[in-house]
Amino acid sequence: MITNALPVARLSAVVKHYGAHTAVDGLDLMLHRGEIFALLGPNGAGKSTTIAMLLGLVRPDAGRVELFGEDPQHIVARRRIGMMLQTAALPATLRVGELLRLTASYYPAPRSQQESAELAGVTDLLRRPYGALSGGQQRRVQFALALCGRPELLFLDEPTVGMDLEAREKLWVAIRHLVAEGCGVVLTTHYLEEAEALANRVCVMSRGRVISEGSVDDLRARVALKRVRCVTRLRAADVASWPEVVEARDEGDRLWLSTGSAETVVRRLLAADAQLEQLEVQRAGLAEAFTELTRAAEAPTETREAA
Repeated sequence: MITNALPVARLSAVVKHYGAHTAVDGLDLMLHRGEIFALLGPNGAGKSTTIAMLLGLVRPDAGRVELFGEDPQHIVARRRIGMMLQTAALPATLRVGELLRLTASYYPAPRSQQESAELAGVTDLLRRPYGALSGGQQRRVQFALALCGRPELLFLDEPTVGMDLEAREKLWVAIRHLVAEGCGVVLTTHYLEEAEALANRVCVMSRGRVISEGSVDDLRARVALKRVRCVTRLRAADVASWPEVVEARDEGDRLWLSTGSAETVVRRLLAADAQLEQLEVQRAGLAEAFTELTRAAEAPTETREAA
């Protein structure tokens, strides 16, 4: 991983209001080369507004936003980024190769069409009209357009929505390749396993503020929950009411649960089923950590004060 101590983008004490609603409230963030930075949070947390300000699409009401030390609206800064947004309105009649040539023409030193197509896995689609592609194929083309300008900072908003498992894994490989070249990546995704697999650093937002920032392991360490998996005759419905169990579900012949007291739960499981086997106890994953971190932050003010 190629890293640079100097940030490629920075938000300092940034505030953004929409009428009486505060979308971003005193936000401080720094983005670096050669890292995958996952920006997570529930709907309405301020993620989209944050990305829009970094892209120069929205101006902050207070604070400062910098992209490569420049105003994000300056063309010299914008030519150094690539973006794959959640929705894209592209000419349906243009062929994929034509879209790549057109987009590459906006950049001073773009990748060749062949290199962009190979990285995004769209070589077989170059002669096909964009409008004739499936949703997953269109997402792969959008990824090719995002990387064709050889960006130093790449924004990926829900990049694998609509992709099958194989296409998703190939896109992950391509993202890691770009990062190895020194590109910084800002990732927003509702697939928490995607952030867990890719991100070097994770920022969790709630109500326009950062509530946690660090590596995946840092976030997991902040949560006391653990995962318990085993093969047992017990079903999720049998254990869901136990006071120590936060969540329980059946996964084929396995029972999966999360708990804040793994030792107590394991003892109860063994007492209830002497034939229990293949017992595994692990730290909470990013999904559980995210749920726990945002639950308190999203609770009504009076509830938090009472607690």
